[in-house]
Amino acid sequence: MKKQHSGALPDMFAQAMAALPADTAGQGVAIALSGGLDSSALLHLAQDWARQRGVALHAFHVHHGLSPNADAWLAHCEQACAALGVSFAARRVQLQDVAKSGTEAAARKSRYAALGALCREHDVRLLLTAHHLDDQAETVLLQLLRGSGPAGLSGMDACNHAPDLLGNAELLLARPLLQTARSQLEVYVAGQGIAYVNDESNDDPRYARNALRHQVMPALATTFSGFQARLSRSAQHAQSAQRMLSELAEQDLQACLDADSIDLARLRALSADRAGNMLRQWFRVRKLGMPSTAWLAEMLAQLLEAREDAQLLVTHPDCHVRRHRDRLYLVPKLRELEGTREDRFDDKPGQHFRWIGEAALAFPAYGGVLHFDEAEEGLDAEWLQKQLLTIEFRRGGERLKPAPNRPTRDLKHHYQSLSIPAWERTRLPVVYIPGQLLFAAGIGMDCHKIGGGANKRVVFRWMAE
Repeated sequence: MKKQHSGALPDMFAQAMAALPADTAGQGVAIALSGGLDSSALLHLAQDWARQRGVALHAFHVHHGLSPNADAWLAHCEQACAALGVSFAARRVQLQDVAKSGTEAAARKSRYAALGALCREHDVRLLLTAHHLDDQAETVLLQLLRGSGPAGLSGMDACNHAPDLLGNAELLLARPLLQTARSQLEVYVAGQGIAYVNDESNDDPRYARNALRHQVMPALATTFSGFQARLSRSAQHAQSAQRMLSELAEQDLQACLDADSIDLARLRALSADRAGNMLRQWFRVRKLGMPSTAWLAEMLAQLLEAREDAQLLVTHPDCHVRRHRDRLYLVPKLRELEGTREDRFDDKPGQHFRWIGEAALAFPAYGGVLHFDEAEEGLDAEWLQKQLLTIEFRRGGERLKPAPNRPTRDLKHHYQSLSIPAWERTRLPVVYIPGQLLFAAGIGMDCHKIGGGANKRVVFRWMAE
């Protein structure tokens, strides 16, 4: 039989749930259940709260397979939920990219992805986790030791959407125990006689969070009693500061944006701190990895101080940073094309082909598809089918006349007049017959062979993949 308990913790839980956005629990609530002390306390608190309000409650367990006890933990969670009449579901996962990110990070990523998928399958839009006050203190200390700024020192929010982590844009992730100390949960679990499991990896000091939990925080507690609550208040101050920084960053970003680029003249008018704050917001909006302070400073130095005609390239793990006509661009990393290899300059021509009336021809080595569109003014189709055509990337010196009333110019001048950045030009092929350029992607047809008449006429159109 359950032992009696005071109503303090259930009341605190109910208050935390009431503070969440309205109607988030309307379609049911799910909790992340590992079977440990914290999540077991959450299971009982949530079950009592949901029962009183007639809300459907689900418990989701993620089986990582990292411990020999993982099967037993799953069975324990299933039995605990059955005893309480709580709907239970589990998901087995295999860790990805462990060598790159480490076991702890890989497990976290796979766990949240699985939880998001389970919520989507059960049509749940509110997921509760058992993070508590001590977890918040650990998070702030870890971020402080990593040299994080206000965003990192903000710790965990009481609730937030995390679509990249959960793979579910509609799912709200809430932490109703965030202001509850672990010692309070221990008293509650003992008072209720709640059985729970112990994950042996939580005692391994090789993990930074465990080292803080078992070695550093007990030492802090002897001298700074209640330090967890004070660190939580600091996190709330950092959250407030970060919200203001984010508002300012968005205002500066809108002021500096020119289509999909940043106007460098406007960027130069900002202080170094505001420029860095705005650029971080740009990376965030573009869903790119957040650059470090050192990388950002080096990037700004290169892009702002180099001469105007320099073809700058700064490499970020997720993209390339480029400059063109005093504009800053974030350019996706593209696969290397066979046609761009250096060995193509050893007197080997590009790829020869013949056209026999197809609507389009794919050229993987050049990264796209060449379309043949019917037109009133174009190349004579019958004549074109007799020609040996060649496609390749420009070598330099090619010239094109786009219309009878326009001058013949080299391709570089055409690209410049069309404001096509230098890095895009290297991936725009040309098509020619011996002695005559017919087409340059990004510019158009050369007019010398263009005409009208009764015969079928075609023009070229290039579509990059």
